[in-house]
Amino acid sequence: MEMFGSLAFYIPLIILVLIFLTAAIRILREYERGVIFTLGRFTGVKGPGLILLIPFVQQMVRTDLRTIVLDVPTQDVISRDNVSVKVNAVIYFRVLEPERATIQVENFMQATSELAQTTLRSVLGKHELDEMLAERDKLNADIQEILDAQTDAWGIKVANVEIKHVDIDESMVRAIARQAEAERERRAKVINAEGEQQAAQKLLEAAEILSQRPEAMQLRYLSTLNVIANERTSTIVFPFPMDMKGFFRG
Repeated sequence: MEMFGSLAFYIPLIILVLIFLTAAIRILREYERGVIFTLGRFTGVKGPGLILLIPFVQQMVRTDLRTIVLDVPTQDVISRDNVSVKVNAVIYFRVLEPERATIQVENFMQATSELAQTTLRSVLGKHELDEMLAERDKLNADIQEILDAQTDAWGIKVANVEIKHVDIDESMVRAIARQAEAERERRAKVINAEGEQQAAQKLLEAAEILSQRPEAMQLRYLSTLNVIANERTSTIVFPFPMDMKGFFRG
């Protein structure tokens, strides 16, 4: 009977000790930190490893320090030249100061997501469609700078922002294709005109050189005849001096 009495005494005590240890011991991984609150007041950041808490007096909030990949939902954006596009992006960020990410904002994940959506619409709305398509790196840097500045108060560092897709209406795609075709035709005409200008300039220089000595023009005639003779043609060309033109007119 005495043995059963002693067991009845120690069993509740052992259970209380186990409950105490369960509530007091915490193990944090290498990438985790614990924000400790004592009677509701912030008292420090602990971890990683074994953490001992005072049950019912201290509470701990776990914070993950790894880089978080946040997919920004597709946003309807109207560009500065009044073109409606759908844009989505991805943001890479991590928590640098766990206490600020826990105390300064209720849910830093949701807050960062909402901020990223509004910033994406605001920044892209200031640019034309051509800039969205051609200067994506610059837009990524602008969005990252704004997000990093605004999330600094939450202890968050935005490492990178990437615009994934810029979806355009099919009718606008056809209009862009027509614009690109017209641009290529314009460039072709400009290049052709520049070639004609350069050729005319070279012909003028050649004429000035040949006009200095009459023998040079005669040698040029002979060189041309030599080229024609080597091409296996039945056409016979006789040089006609330009001075004879005035003779026949007389």
